[in-house]
Amino acid sequence: MNQKLTETEKILMDLLWEKETAFMKDLLEAFPEPKPAPTTVATLLKRMQNKNLVGYKTFGNSREYFPKIEKGKYFTGEMKGLINQFFNNSVTQFASYFTANAKLSQKELKELRDMIDKQIKD
Repeated sequence: MNQKLTETEKILMDLLWEKETAFMKDLLEAFPEPKPAPTTVATLLKRMQNKNLVGYKTFGNSREYFPKIEKGKYFTGEMKGLINQFFNNSVTQFASYFTANAKLSQKELKELRDMIDKQIKD
């Protein structure tokens, strides 16, 4: 199932991850300007339910929405997809590209080396 989020869905998902649970009115209030129409948010939530990323509990006529995936787990999946799509599923190619193009400072490069060294020792 496709779990990729559009930019607007990402904003909505970030709000849900931050709030943990929210009613539609809470999401609309928290949405940055320009705020989408309530029907747009309802459509986005429905699409995100179809992607199995969002669930809800019913309270009378209202639905309280909640994320069905942790932010870290979603991000890990996105990173794996990027590495697969752009770097032939090679973490080494990704790391090489990242370190060559991210314009990292000497301090940041040393921090990365320390992280790698720690992973090798563990």
